[in-house]
Amino acid sequence: MRNPFLAGAAVVLLTAALAACGSSSDGDHREAGGTNPSAAGSPAGGPAAGPDAAASAGPSAKKTSEPPKLPTDELTPATGSFTKKQKEYLVDRVPKGMDPAAVLQTGQETCDKLSYLVKVDKDTAVAAVVTGEVAGAKPAVAHLCTEHRDLVARAALGYADGTYKYPKVRPGRYYAVTPTKSCTWQVTGAGGKNLASGISGTGKRVTITVARTARAFTSTGCYAWLPEGDKG
Repeated sequence: MRNPFLAGAAVVLLTAALAACGSSSDGDHREAGGTNPSAAGSPAGGPAAGPDAAASAGPSAKKTSEPPKLPTDELTPATGSFTKKQKEYLVDRVPKGMDPAAVLQTGQETCDKLSYLVKVDKDTAVAAVVTGEVAGAKPAVAHLCTEHRDLVARAALGYADGTYKYPKVRPGRYYAVTPTKSCTWQVTGAGGKNLASGISGTGKRVTITVARTARAFTSTGCYAWLPEGDKG
């Protein structure tokens, strides 16, 4: 679900981005099952990689064929030159026949979006990366706007709406950044046992606790969840 704040901010951001292009060259608390010391062990999954549904296709799914990329030695703009970081960003990203400067502009616009959102609300900026609403953040930040590395690092620990299953479910307390009034969640354990579930009802920030015994976590209309102990 598209975040209402970002939808409203899009017009302002677009205006700012267009103006920059010419000059840029470079709540309440809900318990979701307490920690169970007798559990077989904590889920060992790393940072959430995305909704389970997105990974359901499995390794056998065929990737859409991509056009050949422009060789590194041909990554040159029509005028001027690229900085070292800009060229590193462009490696293996520019399809043959496309202007490298156009691809670079996409990355710079991603950085502009993050900078704008951080000024408004840092949690919202992180959530936008979690959900993919600000796309391509990881490579853009790695090469073009390294000052936002903390945003990408925090986003890697969050959850967007969707269903996550063990080992992608990590125990801990999480808060929904900008939930809708129909934000619902459910945490289940072994055998599908309901450990906790709820609905925000008010659209205000809500916090949940995912138990060590959790084996699945589903969220709808909550936009993004961030670890409560990892606030920036």
